Amino acid sequence: MTRSLCLLSLAAAAFAATPAHAQSYPTKPIRMLVGFPAGGPSDVPARLIAAKMQTALGQPVVVENKTGAAGMIALKDMLSQPRDGHTLLLCSYIDAINPLIYKKVDYKLDEVVPVSMVQKAYYAIAVANALPVNNLKEFIAHAKANAGKLNYGRVGTGSVTETVARQFEKAAGISMTGVTFRGTGPALQEMTAGRLDFMVGPLAVTMPLYEGKKVKVLAMTSLERLAIARDVPTMKEQGINIVSTGWWGVCAASGTPRPILEAVNKQVAAAVNSQDFKTPIENTGVIAGSSSVDEAAKIWKDTAAEATTLFKEIGFEKVD
Repeated sequence: MTRSLCLLSLAAAAFAATPAHAQSYPTKPIRMLVGFPAGGPSDVPARLIAAKMQTALGQPVVVENKTGAAGMIALKDMLSQPRDGHTLLLCSYIDAINPLIYKKVDYKLDEVVPVSMVQKAYYAIAVANALPVNNLKEFIAHAKANAGKLNYGRVGTGSVTETVARQFEKAAGISMTGVTFRGTGPALQEMTAGRLDFMVGPLAVTMPLYEGKKVKVLAMTSLERLAIARDVPTMKEQGINIVSTGWWGVCAASGTPRPILEAVNKQVAAAVNSQDFKTPIENTGVIAGSSSVDEAAKIWKDTAAEATTLFKEIGFEKVD
């Protein structure tokens, strides 16, 4: 065999071998882990994607809610499993910044591989109906007149629910007491009961309460007004220069073969770009959208870098 033919044969063999992992994937049921409670902004997309993947792949795709430790229980479960794509995580920006928040985090960012983005969302600034305010200016005046008496809900230390609240405190010259909850749902329940004053809430769970007149929504963290609530101004419109967004995606453990990552990416993209996914998701004000594996990796790294800068600005220190 000539050298040229030999090289061609080797190249052909390598090409044939490369997608072998993907061609045999999946070989067993897939677990889709969610680190937060059922019904929340991580759980809903996970279940819609799982249903689509199960139909397409012919294997069960089971969603498991493993809550606690700001999503880290679910993440560590994924990292403890074989790196074969059969255990996935509905991850979010929280997973990318936890190592910046907690002193005792036993995983590194490079142990996680984002496979695809799923959705992004802006947030609503909500307050309890009992408060005598209808815009941010009135809320700031009320907070100053009741210094030390108001509280705000946060879902995980260092999450958007906390960082935006703390940015707002600094910009407005007010002070509130943070109260930690295991999920957005429980926090908003406390607000509807009148025991929580202020909350930076995901639109998916906050806007139904607003529409039902169970809470007031004073502002959005978006750059422009959102179609879901044209009557609600942005924070910037009201003189508070804060724009904030969160994202959700599907992640795998590092070491998972690239062909399997691409196979999962293809399935997630098909699910996310389907009307079965987009219609229920976007009706809540969330923006659905997939990405390539490399694009997802960039967002993961950028999130950590931006959070590092933000935490310095608000004087955030790591917690135990």
